Amino acid sequence: MRKIFLALSILTMVTAVLTGCKSESSTKFVLATYNIRFEGQGDYDNGNGWSTRRDYVAQLIRFHGFDIFGTQEGLYNQLQDLKDRLPGFDYIGVGRSDGKQEGEFAAIFYRTDMFEMLDHGDFWLSTETDKPNVGWDAALPRVCTWGKFRVKDSGFTFIYYNLHMDHIGVVARAESAKLILKKVTENPEKLPAILSGDFNINQHNESFALIDNSGIMSDAYRIADLKYINNGTYNAFNPASPSADERIDHIFLTKDFHIYKYGVLTDVYYSETVDAEGNKTRVARTPSDHFPVMVSVEVKK
Repeated sequence: MRKIFLALSILTMVTAVLTGCKSESSTKFVLATYNIRFEGQGDYDNGNGWSTRRDYVAQLIRFHGFDIFGTQEGLYNQLQDLKDRLPGFDYIGVGRSDGKQEGEFAAIFYRTDMFEMLDHGDFWLSTETDKPNVGWDAALPRVCTWGKFRVKDSGFTFIYYNLHMDHIGVVARAESAKLILKKVTENPEKLPAILSGDFNINQHNESFALIDNSGIMSDAYRIADLKYINNGTYNAFNPASPSADERIDHIFLTKDFHIYKYGVLTDVYYSETVDAEGNKTRVARTPSDHFPVMVSVEVKK
């Protein structure tokens, strides 16, 4: 009888420990935004062609352990290249020019073993959000892709918005910021939300402040526990880019997330050039003309 009682006591304690561990476990993941630079002939001429860069972009993503991330400027073939090089990932998004495959995407990549994609869609940064068009004083059509995701282990559900704001339109950027905040607040489920992208504005801009001071979403950099940033986020394919304080790629989150690490990843790779006299030079290059921004987040309990 004593042995049976002892066995039952041990079983009870083990069950309690396991149950406690499950209830106390936290939901953590690595989030990022990365303008991967569209594929263009000019970049090939300068030694920065996509066929050279794509392996380094994928290796950077895998090495730093991105779990879910937004991209900007990627064309359909580039996104397919990335998917081929990122086993276990899928992506959502459409081309901004036709709502299908034409033009640049604001695609969201995610680990399929970690996240279940419950719903997704796209809208244009314009007064006419349901079809490709140019909004306000923008120079180009701009699209925002969104996905509703569930973390498989914990069941935590959130909405992720990813965009690329216009590089010319001052009004367009301000109105785009207002549009995103409207989308977040009008979500009928009131789900936690993430917004990432290339905003084409730095952290001192009024349109940036519209979001960061809204009380709805906050800049990940501002609220992160640990910050690792030794350069701005735009580098123009120059590893020594002097824009040390110019962040134009941003991640904003609702109050549901704790950001314990924020970093601008200034990884480079090297190629060899040969001059007319046959002299070889080792040249440092960046995988894109933007550095990715990465944050490690934990869902608040």
